[in-house]
Amino acid sequence: MVLCAVAGYLVVQYVTGGTDGPTCRVVSGRAGGPSYEFTPEQAVNAATITAVGTGRGLPERAVTIALATALQESGLRNISHGDRDSLGLFQQRPSQGWGTPEEILDPTYAAGEFYKHLVKVRGYQDLPLTVAAQRVQRSGYPEAYAKHEPDARLLAAALTGVSAATLTCDGRQESGGAAQAAATGPDAVRSALVRDFGRDALETAAAEVGGKAEPSPAPTADARTVTLPVRADTGPGARRGLTERGWQLAHWAVANASALRIERVTYAGRQWTAGSTASEWRATDGKGGTDAVRILTAR
Repeated sequence: MVLCAVAGYLVVQYVTGGTDGPTCRVVSGRAGGPSYEFTPEQAVNAATITAVGTGRGLPERAVTIALATALQESGLRNISHGDRDSLGLFQQRPSQGWGTPEEILDPTYAAGEFYKHLVKVRGYQDLPLTVAAQRVQRSGYPEAYAKHEPDARLLAAALTGVSAATLTCDGRQESGGAAQAAATGPDAVRSALVRDFGRDALETAAAEVGGKAEPSPAPTADARTVTLPVRADTGPGARRGLTERGWQLAHWAVANASALRIERVTYAGRQWTAGSTASEWRATDGKGGTDAVRILTAR
């Protein structure tokens, strides 16, 4: 009985990342739908995987497959160990040509490599998720991905912006170790945005009216707010409208709240505040537009 209890505890620690418990939650866009709870570490990695996928113009289905795969392979944790030389979110192996250990342990690189292989799978959008994932991963447990599909769908819908105001975290600040050493504030938010989305995420809307796009101004000593312009996808193959892009950025900010010490996120007349009751999105006093996401960082 003791051994069973210890084994159960270890499984929970593996899945949740060893924290005191999940502090993030994603819900269905429809009333009474399912929900999924997860940790801030998992939230950051899920947001990165999603941003890399949408940045390549891939559909929500591709993101769902990637998230389900990472849930199975690593519990959405960027781990430095695994079977033989497997590493990272997707347990990719340097010996099998996935990259160097350093590259594979970079979540942005690892996600990009997964998508690069996924799009080579003919008809992957129409295949069962477990089949599409297996053709990329070549796992010894090919049916294991299927059980993560419901949670991956919820995450993908929120993190691509399809489901508005559906992802929340309590914004609790981690203490000790790497958490204290991590960069925070507006500069850190901008750096993380460039890491996941590229520099386009920081450009103003001037380019839309024929002007020259300029980066957002550098923060002054008392600046705590990062304002992100929101633009709909354009050009051939464009998939998302203005509000979907906005909600992707807003949910990305909430997912990164603990890591980057983000206190408040405002978009489209809704506002999330770290530490508020149930961490829910609440209506703001003003109407709030859909042209920008505003992120307030801690002092």
